[in-house]
Amino acid sequence: MESSILLVGNGTSNGTSNGTSAVELAYGFVSCAVVVVFFGSSLLPMKKFDTGDGMFYQWVDCVATWIVSLVVNLILNSPKFLPLAMLGGVFWSTGNVFLVPIVKTVGLGLGFPVLNSFNLLVGWASSRFGWFGIKAEIVADPVLNYCGAGLCLLSTIVFFFVKSDAQSVRTEHEPPLILDVHSSWVDKLRPTTKRVLGFGMAVVSGVLHGACFIPMLYMKGQADNPDSLYYGASQFDLDYVFSQCSGLLLCSTVYFLIYCAVMKNKPRLFPKAILPAFASGVMDGIASCCWFLANEYLSAVVSFPIITTGPSVVAALWAVLLFKEVKGLQNLLVLGLAFCLAIAGTLLTAFSEV
Repeated sequence: MESSILLVGNGTSNGTSNGTSAVELAYGFVSCAVVVVFFGSSLLPMKKFDTGDGMFYQWVDCVATWIVSLVVNLILNSPKFLPLAMLGGVFWSTGNVFLVPIVKTVGLGLGFPVLNSFNLLVGWASSRFGWFGIKAEIVADPVLNYCGAGLCLLSTIVFFFVKSDAQSVRTEHEPPLILDVHSSWVDKLRPTTKRVLGFGMAVVSGVLHGACFIPMLYMKGQADNPDSLYYGASQFDLDYVFSQCSGLLLCSTVYFLIYCAVMKNKPRLFPKAILPAFASGVMDGIASCCWFLANEYLSAVVSFPIITTGPSVVAALWAVLLFKEVKGLQNLLVLGLAFCLAIAGTLLTAFSEV
């Protein structure tokens, strides 16, 4: 399976100016599209059920993500397990702990853009400039890539100025978005404190998510160094997905056990949230695998701006059309501007590799 995929990725027919085949580009952009839709929609199941402080929810989510990676690992005939790749999963899991509090403090439409802006900064810059010991990546048109990444970042900043009502008003026939039967520490905060804390958590979560591919990229960069522990490491990104997701599950389990201890073995469990959390995890798992493929076929400097901006647009659309979190003409105009910047940035980034 691995060899067949690599042959597609290394094809030279119909090649572009920088040696990237047309088929390879197609695989990369399709992978990006899947990631954008799935990551932008993965928290939708959570909005209809009480998840409390989110600790139980994130653990079930991580279990489902790991199962998806296990299936992919078996399809790839179980590539070598590399413990360092687990560190990426630790970063990802730690960032995930903040997701539910972010949604409950600043809403789905605003929390995601801030998170993704810092995700973009760390992920794109570390790959483009070779931070943390990884090899710097190049693209066919660096100027377009810089402009695209800049517009994507600007779009996420514009998203910040959109006022959101996370607990939006609903009709008597509509189900609650997040039930208030079981109040959590988030629900007791003042509105201003919620907003500041929510954006702060989004920043931290974004930085951690942006760093999740650094261990893998470092190992790939050391593959041709005979003195390195990672000499001969696989150059196919998807070979690392199971190792990374194993770190994700391990770290998430540790956090959940610590949480149970703090709660004196009385964790707040929500049985009705199990299936929604599992559904979110499956979506996250599929999106994660496709992100590895996008990095493989496009390089991180191209995939990161697209993938970290696109879900913000999808999540904001859900927030406007389904959950009614964003209201008012001025808010909608600002949101429209953010959409235009995000789309323009995405297109420029995509054309930088063509």
